[in-house]
Amino acid sequence: MPELPDCSGYKYLRESAYDRKTIRGMPRPAIAETEPFKRYPDAEKIPLPTNWTLKEARITPLLQKRRSLRKYDKEPVSMEELAFMLWASQGITAKSGNYSFRTTPSAGALYPIETYFSANSVEDLDPGLYHFDVEKFSIDRLTTTNTAESMAAACLNQTFMAQAAVGFIWTAVIRRCMCKYGNRGMRYLFLDSGHICQNLVIAAEATGNGACPVAAFYDDEMNELLDINPEDETVLYAAAVGKRFVPKKQCSL
Repeated sequence: MPELPDCSGYKYLRESAYDRKTIRGMPRPAIAETEPFKRYPDAEKIPLPTNWTLKEARITPLLQKRRSLRKYDKEPVSMEELAFMLWASQGITAKSGNYSFRTTPSAGALYPIETYFSANSVEDLDPGLYHFDVEKFSIDRLTTTNTAESMAAACLNQTFMAQAAVGFIWTAVIRRCMCKYGNRGMRYLFLDSGHICQNLVIAAEATGNGACPVAAFYDDEMNELLDINPEDETVLYAAAVGKRFVPKKQCSL
């Protein structure tokens, strides 16, 4: 097996990265559009029931309400809500031998994804950059300065990221997965981060918050924000979380 920088999966990751100098001039393949749904017009259509009575269907309103939220109220997220969202996205739920299974699946139970977050407005927590210690179910303070604006700038200057109460960032420790699966492991890195983000989004809804997943960012700027070496660990995904903005009713004279 070739060393990591020589793997085609790793080369794809680096060659598809964004930076401010080349993002607008990046060559884009001329790929024709296609239909938004795949249809089998000659197949028998069997309607599915929608009147669920299963206990598991309690998740229905959370899924129904989920939309990417980009406008947030100034009300802070509580520490309890933050803790629940972190647990829902990557918390340990069972152990077997050397394996610690989590709320989300991972290829080979290797869990190569690390969670960081930029706290902007969280009760009883100073603004700054933090890392989620899954094993100890605790958070590590990495900075004592508010990084919300820096994160928004690194996310293609999307200002709503700075207005959110919390900005989550997920990185991949590349070798943790690819040492076992080689080039195929690159697929699993993206799948793992997707599982985690979806759980986070649903947990946000469950706690009365809203979220917006973000995949548009300048790779090197995000890696620099976290002070990580992109040859070993790199940002794959992000999300903004905060209370829903509710316009104040104007008093009529």
